[in-house]
Amino acid sequence: MHYLIMRSFNLTKNSAHLLQRLFSQKPLPTLTLFTKDLCPLCDEAKEVLEPYKHRYIFQQVDITLPENKVWYDRYKYDIPVFHLNGQFLMMHRVNTALLEKQLTQSEEEL
Repeated sequence: MHYLIMRSFNLTKNSAHLLQRLFSQKPLPTLTLFTKDLCPLCDEAKEVLEPYKHRYIFQQVDITLPENKVWYDRYKYDIPVFHLNGQFLMMHRVNTALLEKQLTQSEEEL
């Protein structure tokens, strides 16, 4: 049966991470996107993030909502902005090398 499970996942790099997460009790890191409506760069960033989505919990913060005024004041000219586990990670575009490095580090620490 183990053989069938492994074969069905066709062990690529992404599915290996998925298997590790399925059989692990480690919590996923949280990737937060600070965004607003009508943000083409944010839409592009979400597409770039798609292959990594099984490695984090995704959270979006609309900076234009009144309760997010602090984030609006900080990031109104810089979206998209990303935080990983509450810490600034990157802005404007997704840096896949940095994202991969930080996700791997997060996975090893937990």
